[in-house]
Amino acid sequence: MRKENPATRRTERRTERSREGLHPNGGHPPATAVPAVEAPARPVETGRDWRALVKRVLHFAAAMFLFILAIQLMKRGAQGIAPRLQGSFPVDNFISTLGLGWLGAYLVLSGSPVAAAALALFAAGATTRLQAFTMLTGSRLGASFIVLLVGFLYAMRSRDRRESIGMGVLALSMTALVYIPGMFLAYGMLKLGLLDGVHWQTSTEINGVIDAVWGPIVGTADRLFPTMVLFPLGLAVILGSFKLLDLVLPSLDGERQAESRGHWLGKPWPMFFAGMLAALLTLSVSVALTILVPLASKGYIKRQEAIPYIAGANITTLADTLVAAMILGNPLGVQVVLAEALAVALITVVLLAFLYRPLQRGVMALDEWIVATTPRLVVFVAGLFLLPIGLLFSGRMI
Repeated sequence: MRKENPATRRTERRTERSREGLHPNGGHPPATAVPAVEAPARPVETGRDWRALVKRVLHFAAAMFLFILAIQLMKRGAQGIAPRLQGSFPVDNFISTLGLGWLGAYLVLSGSPVAAAALALFAAGATTRLQAFTMLTGSRLGASFIVLLVGFLYAMRSRDRRESIGMGVLALSMTALVYIPGMFLAYGMLKLGLLDGVHWQTSTEINGVIDAVWGPIVGTADRLFPTMVLFPLGLAVILGSFKLLDLVLPSLDGERQAESRGHWLGKPWPMFFAGMLAALLTLSVSVALTILVPLASKGYIKRQEAIPYIAGANITTLADTLVAAMILGNPLGVQVVLAEALAVALITVVLLAFLYRPLQRGVMALDEWIVATTPRLVVFVAGLFLLPIGLLFSGRMI
């Protein structure tokens, strides 16, 4: 057996101690000791941060420019088609406009553009106040469809479809639960004249700027295209504005949000205000609610915990629609949107404050029953399309 050299062994011990951050003779190194290798300092990427900030500002400016342009195009287009559209399909009556708004939100996977279109038609006289009101409600009922669609996509990647698809069913159910009674309460407020004193609209100065900046563009489009084309053109432009706005907003990382704010998830009121804030910042209930699907699929949040969040998002999602009504310069349109928002907010607060536990049990029982079997889920999805189609064609049948 080879005899180990004591000097060699001492050298190896010093090397091991150095690697562990200890002094070669034992203990920690003195305070004045200088590390052998000093890690280079990471450069501050101020240039990249400034470029990202400038890009966001430009995207936001472009989104706002297109948003106002879209409203003006739809306003001009609606004036051209209003005489042909009055009392005819698809705006035969207030029931058909409910179906029109509902299906329209399915088509564009968002409720805000359809809500703006409803206000533009009303401002041009193509629809009555009641028809504008029901079309606005329909756009809200169909806005959450994208949550169910994303839930199906997640279910294809996961064995457990209950959470991902169930979140979509929950979003649609909660929206209907507050918006259907909210529709009747809000229209009652309008009939009683509770909001007759509200005449919000953009100021004369702002209207002058809009006419000066966007007026020539709308005039050029009016000369190049038939007037009836301007309305769908405006709808396409407003979709583009929301796409640009998505680039401005910070990325909503579901996993990171769940890890950093996990203590919120079991508390109704923090979740309620979180939902309000998310929809207000994104100007889209579709975006605010879609984040719930990956959270539920990965187990970060339970469906019953998301009920207050959905309720909050369903209130502030009308913020951009209120702005659109003010830009259109129609005080009655502003009253329609405001009545809807106030009624939905009132019903939501009452449910969360006094009936939260029964509400949670009832909604979750329905949710579980629907997603439990494939035939029930198929019937539910079929009903999502057959019901608004039936409403849309009600004017032809009645």
